[in-house]
Amino acid sequence: MSMPYYVSPEQVMADRADYARKGIARGRSLVALVTDEGILLCAENHSSTLHKINEIYDRIAFGGVGKFNEFDQLRVAGVRHADLKGYEFSRADVEARSLANQYAQLLGQVFTHEMKPMEVELLVAEVGPRPETDQLFHILYDGTMMDETNWCVLGGDAHTVAERLEALWHANLDSLGGLGVAVAALSPTEAPLGAPDLEVACLGRNGRRRAFERWSDDRVSEALASITLPAVEPESSTSDDGGESEGSGSDRTN
Repeated sequence: MSMPYYVSPEQVMADRADYARKGIARGRSLVALVTDEGILLCAENHSSTLHKINEIYDRIAFGGVGKFNEFDQLRVAGVRHADLKGYEFSRADVEARSLANQYAQLLGQVFTHEMKPMEVELLVAEVGPRPETDQLFHILYDGTMMDETNWCVLGGDAHTVAERLEALWHANLDSLGGLGVAVAALSPTEAPLGAPDLEVACLGRNGRRRAFERWSDDRVSEALASITLPAVEPESSTSDDGGESEGSGSDRTN
């Protein structure tokens, strides 16, 4: 008589977490940072149609890394949730915090109860009237939600990019300075990223009802031509497993 197969709950959770982390690490990074003019969002993305950065509602933006089909489904659900809440109550009642909580609960439910976790990390950003009132919520594959300050990094070689951002970010950045910091943090040291490699958008502190603005390649090219990228220290070590490789599936963002 064969013995029943048993795996401890701790091992199941550890295996799911490892699976999700490896999947997310195969994608390229996304950063968001607070500037005087708003929240700048910048991602390495060679596709002109599969967006990692999108508008959710008036002052709220969404960022996703990992499997495109999974985080895009979550984006659509977030848009519907925000539209319904704004219609039932008022536009001012739609907040990034409540939306991030919804995402965290959904991802936590999938991670705990489904066989395969979602291979995604999410950002929900809301611009305020002043830099200190901006909100950046980073939601992990298991539903963990973090309230970030000043800047946030998702996916890819997040540890290295975060170290660069920590060294380069400072208060009183304008949008051009923020773009320079973001590109310097995202770029490999031997070859800075150019406009075709980047997806850039901004939640502007402009007083308009809809704050989200996507930057065209021409605008990004002009901006990069007008600034000098801040210098970053050479890398002292290589990234860990899978951090530099790319996903092979068609639904993986590139």
